[in-house]
Amino acid sequence: MWNLPNLLTLFRILLIPFFVLTFYLPFSEHHLITAIIFGVACFTDWLDGYLARILQQTSKLGAFLDPVADKLIVVVALVLLVGEESFKYLVIPALIIIGREIVVSSLREWMAELGKRSSVAVSMMGKVKTTLQMVALVVLLAYQPGSSPNWLMALGYASLYAAAALTLWSMLIYLRAALPDFRK
Repeated sequence: MWNLPNLLTLFRILLIPFFVLTFYLPFSEHHLITAIIFGVACFTDWLDGYLARILQQTSKLGAFLDPVADKLIVVVALVLLVGEESFKYLVIPALIIIGREIVVSSLREWMAELGKRSSVAVSMMGKVKTTLQMVALVVLLAYQPGSSPNWLMALGYASLYAAAALTLWSMLIYLRAALPDFRK
């Protein structure tokens, strides 16, 4: 149960209070430190899955904890950024991303009750969406209003809006896969 991949997932969850704290600390490099902590968390997301497959240490606990850790860290980062005055145009993609996570998580739970969880399993598009989302969040967390170049903020915005578009698209694919079960 407490294998290396699961410990890395727990480590990712434990990083959340640290990146929240650094986000609000009043020192000049707090944005960069926050982005680095978030980046480490993103790296552990990839690493725990890789190690679980390579070491053959997949587990039910890991299958539960990994998506929870991913959603927690992304939602916390989005809430932090939306709360900043300089990121007021992130509300729409943040709502799309958070709303989609709620809908798809509920859909997966419902499909699991029907014995059809595999019809809404994580797809390659979901992995691309998650990667783009995490890159966008690292860039936006690193952006320091007034001292970072504006192209950095533009890159972060463009990446997050693209991630939100993929988020909607993947949600529609999952809903379409479940449509026959909705009709029953």
